Amino acid sequence: MKQRVKEKHLVERVGWLRAAIMGANDGIVSIASLVVGVAAANPARGDVLLAGIAGLMAGAMSMAAGEYVSVSSQADTEKADLARERHEHEIDPEGELIELAGIYQSRGLEAKLAMDVARQMMAKDGIAAHARDELGLSPVNIAQPLQAAATSALMFALGAALPLLAVLWAPVNAMIPAVGAAALLALAILGGFGAHIGGAPKVRAITRVVFWGVVAMVATALIGRLVGAVV
Repeated sequence: MKQRVKEKHLVERVGWLRAAIMGANDGIVSIASLVVGVAAANPARGDVLLAGIAGLMAGAMSMAAGEYVSVSSQADTEKADLARERHEHEIDPEGELIELAGIYQSRGLEAKLAMDVARQMMAKDGIAAHARDELGLSPVNIAQPLQAAATSALMFALGAALPLLAVLWAPVNAMIPAVGAAALLALAILGGFGAHIGGAPKVRAITRVVFWGVVAMVATALIGRLVGAVV
C-alpha cells in the first residue's frame, strides 16, 4: 500500500503568520509615514534618517511588548479554562461525558454513536477532548506569547527598513515620492501575500492596504509641511 504523505496546512502556522503580516504592515506604514512627515518639513537627509531609525526601534519594541501582553492574556485565559475543565472532570466525570456526547450529537452523530465516541475519547484523554471540542483549543492555535512578540518585532523592523533604504538612496529633492513609491509597492506585495495565504481576493486586499497607506502618508506629509512652515 502506498504510504500517504502527511499534509501541510497554513493554519498550522497561523499564529506567527498573523503576527508577521501585521508587524510588517505596521512597519511599512508607520515608518514611511514618519519619514514622509519629517521630510515634508525640509530637514537634512540625516535628520530624516535619524527620525526613521528612532521610529523603527521604538515601533519594534512597542510591537513586541504589545503582542506579548495581548497573547499572554489569551494564554492566561486558556490556562484558566483548562484548569476549570480539569476540576470539572474530577468532581463530575459523568456530567463531562454527557456534555461531550452532546457536542458530538450536535455535530450530526446519532445519540448512541455520540456516546460511544465520547466514552472512547474520555478514556484516552478527556481533558484534551474537551479542550479541542468544547473550548476550541488545539496545539495549532494555542497562544505563544514569546513567538508572537519576536515575530512582530522582527517583521516590523524588516518592513520599516524599506522606506529607510529609500531615504538613503533617493536624491533629497525626490525623497518623499521615492519613500512613497517604495512603501506602496511593499504594501501591495504584502497585501497580495496575505490574501494568498488566507484564500481571499487579492485585488481587494491590495487595494485596501495601499489606500490606507496613501491616507497615512498624505496626512503626515501635510502635518509635516504645516509644522515646518510654522517652525
